Amino acid sequence: MRVSLPAVHSNPLPYASLLQARSTECIDLAVIHCTELPDLAMAREFGERILYPDSSTGNSGHYYVERSGSIQEWVPPERVAHHVRGYNSRSIGIELVNLGRYPDWFDSRRQQMTEPYPQAQIDALLWLLQELGRMLPALCWITGHEVLDAGKVAATDPSGQLISRKRDPGPKFPWSRVLAAIDLQYLQGAALDKYQPD
Repeated sequence: MRVSLPAVHSNPLPYASLLQARSTECIDLAVIHCTELPDLAMAREFGERILYPDSSTGNSGHYYVERSGSIQEWVPPERVAHHVRGYNSRSIGIELVNLGRYPDWFDSRRQQMTEPYPQAQIDALLWLLQELGRMLPALCWITGHEVLDAGKVAATDPSGQLISRKRDPGPKFPWSRVLAAIDLQYLQGAALDKYQPD
């Protein structure tokens, strides 16, 4: 039986061509995110928001992987997307549709991330990472958003606690399976200390 491979569907954001151009030879890091939103439509609405008036651009990843395994490219790799503080110029942002902490991202009482990542979604992610490895000669690192953005913010509830700004892709993400299936190294700890941000 023939197995159908995923396809990447181009669906550029309206401002994609306004994002800073770069050589793909400088891209050495893949950053895994989750949308922390219910569905792709809501993620798209957020991605299309203009948050930086000077450049008429907003925040988004390069690739979005749905629960079904469908993949969309919203920003081409040769453009710098705004997806992680301090590491955008040399990274690819991959967003997995997942509820995360939605709708109470910063409520200290609702910090659990309980939605699992379906097998179809992880299979598509692995395929995408292998394709990016072929396309991007310098790609050698992978990590999660939570590793690169470890900042704290005040909780929105009355507790007075400080909570993590970012927790994605979160505890349900199968890092051991992903790392066993790809050639990229996990960027954390001492390696992250030596890695030069933007």
